[in-house]
Amino acid sequence: MKIRNSSQKRIPVSQPTLTAEDKAAVLNCLDLNYVSGDSPAVATFEENFAMVTGRKYGIAVANGSAALDVVLHGLNLEIGDEVIVPSFTIASCLFAILRTGAKPVFVDVEEETWNMSIDTILPKVTESTRAILVVHIYGLSVDMDPILQLGQERSIEIIEDSAEAHGVSYKGKSCGSFGLASTFSFYANKAITSGEGGMVLTDEVELAKRIRSLRNLSFAAPPARRFVHEEIGWNIRLSSMQAALGNSQLKRLPEIVNEKREIGLKYHRSLANCDGLRMQLTETDYSKNMYWVVGVVLDKTINTQIVMSKLSDKGIDTRPFFYPLHKQPLLKKYQLDVQESLPTSELIGSQGFYLPSFLGLSEDDIGYICGELVESLV
Repeated sequence: MKIRNSSQKRIPVSQPTLTAEDKAAVLNCLDLNYVSGDSPAVATFEENFAMVTGRKYGIAVANGSAALDVVLHGLNLEIGDEVIVPSFTIASCLFAILRTGAKPVFVDVEEETWNMSIDTILPKVTESTRAILVVHIYGLSVDMDPILQLGQERSIEIIEDSAEAHGVSYKGKSCGSFGLASTFSFYANKAITSGEGGMVLTDEVELAKRIRSLRNLSFAAPPARRFVHEEIGWNIRLSSMQAALGNSQLKRLPEIVNEKREIGLKYHRSLANCDGLRMQLTETDYSKNMYWVVGVVLDKTINTQIVMSKLSDKGIDTRPFFYPLHKQPLLKKYQLDVQESLPTSELIGSQGFYLPSFLGLSEDDIGYICGELVESLV
C-alpha cells in the first residue's frame, strides 16, 4: 500500500482531462467570433457525434437534463400516461417525466448489473404505458433486445438515457443508437465533456425538426415570421465554444473508453478478495463495462457514511450512489409518495458509493485508495 504524505493533494472523485488540442479548438472558435449556439462548430459536433453513435440526426442542447426534457415533451404525453423508469438513476429522469404531466412508474434494478431489465419492467407494464426510459448505469449497458421487442409488440416508445455510456456497445452496436431517441450528457465528469452540454440523437426526421425548434424558443421555421410561436419552447442551445471542446474530445473517444475501463479493471483486481463489498460486473455476454464511475456496495452491517468519512480523512474523495427515485420526498407533492419497496435500488442506494476514477489516475493511487478502503472496513 502506498503511503501518502500530508503535502500531497486530495484525490478527487473525477476531473476533466483537457489537452492542448482541446484548448486550441476553443480558441479557434473565439478567433472566428463563433460564440453562440448557431455556428458551424455546433453543427459539426452534432454530425460527428451522431455518426460515431450510429444515428442520423443529432441535436445539441445545454445539458443532459434538457435533452431528457425535450425528448419526453416531444412524445406529447398526457395526464394518465405512464413512463417506466428505473428507480436507481439520476433525478433528472424523474423531473423530466413529472414536467410532462405523465406518471413515473418505478422499477427495480438487478443486483449484479445495477441496471433495469425486462424482468423488472414486465410486471409494471399496463395499458397506460407510453414509454420506457432506459438508463445505462455507470458505464454498463442494459440488455436492450427484450425491451425493444416489448416496445414493438406493445407500441411503447423506447428512450435511451446514455449519459453514462459514452462509447459503450451493446452486441457490437453503440449505446444511444436504439429506440425512438437517445440522450447524452457532456458534463465535466463524463467521458466526453464540453463542460456542460447534452445531445439528443434520433433517426426520425420529424422528431429531430421538432426538437431543434423546441431548443430554440420554438421559433417558426422560415419563411414564417420570426417571433411568432405556436408552442412553448426552451432556450437550451449549446454554445460554439462548448461544441468545439466536445468535438475535440470526441476524437479521443476510443482511447478514453479504453483507459476508463482499464482503471475499473485495476480496481476490480485489487478488491476481488475483499470481504464486505461487491462491485458492478466487469462485463456481460452482451456488453463490456467502460466504468464511467467505479462503484462499491458495502454489506448491510457496515456503516457507509463512516467508511466514506474515513476515506475523506485520508485525502480520498467519494460520492454516494443515487438516492432511489421512488423514495424522493418531492413525490408527496404529486400524490406519488406511496410506493412499493424496490429492495435492490434501496440497498445499493444506501450502501453504495463511488471511488476516484479519471484519466491519469495512477496505479499507485489506485493501490492507495484500495488499501485505505480495505482498512476502513475493519
